[in-house]
Amino acid sequence: MTSFDAFRHSFQLADTHLSYLDMGQGPVLLLGHSYLWDSQMWCEQLEVLAKQFRVIAVDLHGHGLSGSVPPRVNSLRIVADDMLALMDDLNIKEFSILGLSVGAMWGAELALKAPARVQTLVMMDSFIGFEPEITRAKYYGMLDAITAAGGIPGPMIDAIVPLFFSNSPDERHTSAFAASLTSLEGARIADIERMGRLVFGRRDTMDDVHKLTLPVLIMVGVEDKARSVLESYLMHEAIDGSKLVHIPAAGHISCLEQSAFVNDALLAFFSKHLH
Repeated sequence: MTSFDAFRHSFQLADTHLSYLDMGQGPVLLLGHSYLWDSQMWCEQLEVLAKQFRVIAVDLHGHGLSGSVPPRVNSLRIVADDMLALMDDLNIKEFSILGLSVGAMWGAELALKAPARVQTLVMMDSFIGFEPEITRAKYYGMLDAITAAGGIPGPMIDAIVPLFFSNSPDERHTSAFAASLTSLEGARIADIERMGRLVFGRRDTMDDVHKLTLPVLIMVGVEDKARSVLESYLMHEAIDGSKLVHIPAAGHISCLEQSAFVNDALLAFFSKHLH
């Protein structure tokens, strides 16, 4: 995997810090990754997008090289506040958002919060409505078990990893993800538990989608087990003028599994709407 360390920076908040990559020049793209991942999830997109755009890929609170999840951060709206504070600190007035999973969830909140500043929104493998009650209870139970164990037990890792990939995944991707989950311990486990409850207990942002009047691209892996194609279809139906793209042979982390397809779709969308 390419090292992007030379592009890494840190943004200090009062009670934590956000680590982020800042690459390229041009219209600004703010990238948000999936729960349990970090900005390296975008490794196949960063160099491609940075040829035409300024790409800022943030590590979510409690993930990657960012600081812990402070008590103040108790909703995705607060996460969006902190991301907007980062844009303010960088003196960036207008930007687009490219989010996958929770990255799209806080991305939608940010687009609603600052409609004059967010130019376009891409939501990949996500759902901004309520977490269905059955899956929320399942995930809360898993978080309870992880907290009690002080880490993610091996059998649970074996259950979690397939949720993020297609039916025929690349073993390099699954092995690397499993290793990253195995390495989580101590304070990071507390962060994962806190952020997990925040994500799966999120509000129903679908109540406000009529306010999303900017260009919106919705993309979903057709083999996504964590966020169904149906959920993307529901968002597409609810967001006037949005575009829906199905990503073939891809699971939840579609940007890794079908990077060429995803890159082409992203470049076509951004090139159409950003100048």
